[in-house]
Amino acid sequence: MPGATSQRVQTRFWHPFADMHLIADREIVIERGEGALIWDTNGREYVDATAALWYCNAGYGRRDIADAVADQLTRLVGYSSFGAYTTDATLRVADRLAALSPLEDTVVFLGSGGSDAIDTATKLARRYWDVLGRPEKRVIVSREHAYHGMHVMGTALVGMAAMRTGYGAPMVPDVAHVPALDTAAVARLFEERGNEIAAFVGEPVIGAGGVIPPTDTYWPEINRLCREHDVLLIADEVITGFGRLGTWFGTARFGIEPDLITFAKGVTSGYMPLGGVLVGKRVRAPFWDEPVAGAVFRHGYTYSGHSGAAAAALANLDIIEREDLVGRVRTLEPVLDRAVRRLAGAPLVGEIRTIGLTAAVGLAPEVLERDATAPDKVIAAALRHGVASRVLRGHAIHVSPPFVITEDQIDRMVDAIGNALEDVAAAGSPA
Repeated sequence: MPGATSQRVQTRFWHPFADMHLIADREIVIERGEGALIWDTNGREYVDATAALWYCNAGYGRRDIADAVADQLTRLVGYSSFGAYTTDATLRVADRLAALSPLEDTVVFLGSGGSDAIDTATKLARRYWDVLGRPEKRVIVSREHAYHGMHVMGTALVGMAAMRTGYGAPMVPDVAHVPALDTAAVARLFEERGNEIAAFVGEPVIGAGGVIPPTDTYWPEINRLCREHDVLLIADEVITGFGRLGTWFGTARFGIEPDLITFAKGVTSGYMPLGGVLVGKRVRAPFWDEPVAGAVFRHGYTYSGHSGAAAAALANLDIIEREDLVGRVRTLEPVLDRAVRRLAGAPLVGEIRTIGLTAAVGLAPEVLERDATAPDKVIAAALRHGVASRVLRGHAIHVSPPFVITEDQIDRMVDAIGNALEDVAAAGSPA
């Protein structure tokens, strides 16, 4: 039979970021969740160490969100927001997000997720300069270890070389990269190419690149450099927005002064796909407020302002406010830090980084040099001990649980990771 093979394919789903040679018959199928716990189809229970993918902030099993979405979809599944059309839920979520925004006189552009948001923000930055008569300002500056989604622009901006390899370089022209926390390098680049630079984009805390918090002086200096060289500042808050750092937005924690803020993930706690851009007064002005000829932003998505996603966001934000989950993150931050730092003496462990309700347990460089697969082995062992996690940038164990995790569950999670490290070390991974 044409195309037949002797190997039975277990799945027809092509997993993101996966070597399908290894994954095709080894899927872990998650069936349900409650709070910070999830269960697979074999009935095994796990503490979810990553809130799925940094997003299930309000936790699993939130009937309020599901009911709000069902009610909205029953009345109106959605409608185009192109031109003058929109829905009531879309307007309400835009108002709600504008009220939460740290930017002055915010307007909100909606899409389906974080990658959409980065495409929107960077295109808007370039278009802004174009309508002001400065089309030469096109360069977008990103950082080493940064992650800004996987659309074409996000792939061009990503600060991890492995994620750009094999797609042709550059995928998008006029992109520049600087070291993660080196403001002197940013200053040199701005001095050399300031007239060409449209925007600097950065995560308040580098997330997928390994949970790298800023130094105390980093963001104040970036604020100053962007103002001095007339460069727009884009804060990528896809991970840090809606409470992950103990503030509604990471910009507030670090005193960042952005012109644009991208968001997604925690805005709905993942109950529906939604993302977007908070646009401050400066960038909105030529498109909304000032009579600039031809100032139209010709950009959008089929599901921009989707009413079901808007309903999920509204219900999710109600829960976060009603239960003060942002305050809960502040309470749990030192609890998580103390617990994770117990692993400092565990086998294989190198640097540990924590901030907010987020941590990375890095494996020691000498371990990785001798066995690059050691982090994956730790993740597999952690599953056997009842914790679901993943590897960050090939070197660290990812920790970013739902905000509703209990202190007992934090201890259980960390103990399981410790047991996993011991298992891998005992099995012969170099210590």
